[in-house]
Amino acid sequence: MKKLMIFTLFFMGFSMYSTAQNPLQYSNTYDKHSINSFESPKQDTVDYDGFRVRVGGAFAMQFQGLDHSNTNEGAPLVALGSNFNLPTANLNLDVQLADGVKLHMKTYLSSRHHPEAWVKGGHMQIDKLDFIQEGFLSSLMDNVTLKIGLDEINYGDAHFRRSDNADVIRNPFVGNYIIDAFTTEAFGEVYYRSNGFIAMVGLSNGKLNQSVVNSSDDVSNTPSIYAKLGYDQQINDDLRFRLTGSFYTNSGDQSIFLYNGDRAGSRYYQVMDAQGTDGDDWSGRLKFTVPEVTSIMINPFVRYGGLEFFGLFELIDAKTFGGTDMTYTHMGAELLYRFGTDDRFYLGGRYNTVVGDDAAENRDITRLNLGGGWFMTDNILAKLEYVDQKYEGEGWTGRFAGGEFNGIVLEAVISF
Repeated sequence: MKKLMIFTLFFMGFSMYSTAQNPLQYSNTYDKHSINSFESPKQDTVDYDGFRVRVGGAFAMQFQGLDHSNTNEGAPLVALGSNFNLPTANLNLDVQLADGVKLHMKTYLSSRHHPEAWVKGGHMQIDKLDFIQEGFLSSLMDNVTLKIGLDEINYGDAHFRRSDNADVIRNPFVGNYIIDAFTTEAFGEVYYRSNGFIAMVGLSNGKLNQSVVNSSDDVSNTPSIYAKLGYDQQINDDLRFRLTGSFYTNSGDQSIFLYNGDRAGSRYYQVMDAQGTDGDDWSGRLKFTVPEVTSIMINPFVRYGGLEFFGLFELIDAKTFGGTDMTYTHMGAELLYRFGTDDRFYLGGRYNTVVGDDAAENRDITRLNLGGGWFMTDNILAKLEYVDQKYEGEGWTGRFAGGEFNGIVLEAVISF
């Protein structure tokens, strides 16, 4: 194991050196320059220079100082102290396979939910068809991108700003949104981009845990259909504007994990956990698995100078396995100000709320994040935030009745 770690670190360092002068085509980075990046760029700015492998990684650690409470004396919560959380780590592999063709694969080396290393997912991205014949459909491929694999699907824009286990440098705060629209499924996506406009349609098998076996004679494997339409343009040197709308639907009768697909765990450790239980690795989130769901998400993003706004408006209409209607309205707003040399510092806040019902019972959650960050280098980020989350509504029972947690979390990030 020790020899493997030494070899991996050596290979990572060698690959970083060998690709520093020659980045991969149509790729985002994993450092500070990836801030406010969404889909991979379509601009053909990198010359093809043969087969290349880029090895990268990410490491994250938090110091947590949170308190929690509820109003249900019959469901006491665990006693929380201030200490370090379990560090997390990722390993990224990006491979230039051919001109305009690349492979991405991400492995979770350490995560809250799974102690063992395992592959999160991977996909192939095709921006040119020259491997068929030089110049084949080049005029079409100037605007088209194809993605195929088993990986994170492109529903909404919030997943581009979320913490993905240790890959947290694009998230200005420590936690993800209360409802985290994220899942990994076998998928195919087709993109068309022109003059700032973006259109995408995707088809996935709708399954987080892959299997060809139906759970019963009455349950079938039903594909999910999703799409995105939007506009993203740098208007001038100071102003960037992006607005997208996304759609996801699966009306089958299998387990759909769009809102329960993160197998790494949440950032707020042990909050709202009851005494005498093993706890919840996704504490602080509202997650659910359903047999039917139709969702839309609208995401505006505006940056003017150092001022930055990102918004989320999501409508979720689903059915439980018991056939009960379940609806949620999910909203979020982030306002940041980035300043200093090369925007090394930022301050800001996020307000996130969920309003809706589950099994005909009202369940609301509100969360406020206030914090900031310092990019010590392009690869090192330190964040400090204050978080306050409340559970409201008659639908919350047990440990969540009258629940609240708040306090300070410090996170240190290395990403390359």
